[in-house]
Amino acid sequence: MHDGLYRPAVGILLLNPDDKAFVGQRIDTADAWQLPQGGIDAGEDPEAAAFRELREETGVASAEVLARSRGWLRYDLPDALAGNLWKGRYRGQRQKWFAMRHTGPESEIDIRPGGEFSAWRWVCPRELPDLIVPFKRAMYVELLVEFADVLPPPARD
Repeated sequence: MHDGLYRPAVGILLLNPDDKAFVGQRIDTADAWQLPQGGIDAGEDPEAAAFRELREETGVASAEVLARSRGWLRYDLPDALAGNLWKGRYRGQRQKWFAMRHTGPESEIDIRPGGEFSAWRWVCPRELPDLIVPFKRAMYVELLVEFADVLPPPARD
């Protein structure tokens, strides 16, 4: 599909010093968690958008970039959502992803009432596909492959 059908956006895989990933519980879907993400404003650089979205959604201002996705990762919205979100203009999102390390104190994290998240926690990055809404799972699996070099190796049984 043509990129014009996909909303340009960024996503952030925020890791703590123990290599756990920040996930926020969506306010609109109680059983779904996700990584911070959001749209890129007109004329905005993707990395600047990633830091802005990180601050807006988590309160985090202390982070360093570990890696950037080589390309844009996409997901399609389910038909029931496609006509409602973003005034029906987009079929889904194409996202530039950034793996970042949180370098500040945990007390910096503030999900603010009225924001996108109702709760947050740190999880093993490999758990992410099981926590996300089904229509984003394939992208989250792709994201783990994309950032394999900065993630801890899978635990051995």
